[in-house]
Amino acid sequence: MTSIKSVTLEVPDSTAAGAFYGAFGVGTHVRVRALEAATTGFRGFIMSLVVSQPSTVDSLMGAALGAGATALKPAKKGFWGYGGVVQAPDGAIWKVATSAKKDTGPATRQIDDIVLLLGVADVKASKQFYVDRGLVVAKSFGSKYVEFATPESSVKLALYGRRAAAKDAGVSPDGTGSHRIVIGSDAGPFTDPDGFGWEE
Repeated sequence: MTSIKSVTLEVPDSTAAGAFYGAFGVGTHVRVRALEAATTGFRGFIMSLVVSQPSTVDSLMGAALGAGATALKPAKKGFWGYGGVVQAPDGAIWKVATSAKKDTGPATRQIDDIVLLLGVADVKASKQFYVDRGLVVAKSFGSKYVEFATPESSVKLALYGRRAAAKDAGVSPDGTGSHRIVIGSDAGPFTDPDGFGWEE
């Protein structure tokens, strides 16, 4: 079964980005490397942190904002739970959310799951592309959302329509140029239909 070994964000300043992600609390989950690649607007992906309770959302959001992130959607309750969205200084978008609506213990910064959500032009076509490369579907909601089973990975992979992903993040779906993200896996190097690059 294909697994994700790493997620590398391409950033203008790797030292500054490393310091930000360390302060945010996700430094052990993502890599950064310096690369000036032209990009504008929405890069087509969201990194989602799934946590256990609202106070943990607030703790991580506060750490990110304190380290220089910008709030795209302040944390608030919704019908699905509680969460918010921030944009890192390098431009990457991070969502922090929980399905719980009440705290059951003291605030922590414990991350239960990390999901790399790719906003794609055609969910069904991208789903088939990834299945052909050894990924196994864990959840699928027609042409709207797909999540893959990656039990050996610290990061899960999911697909969402690009416009829906941008709306969820609170940004315009428009964007061009590099995604400025590279996914490391044991599936071999390739580029998917939306231009997301994978490497060994």
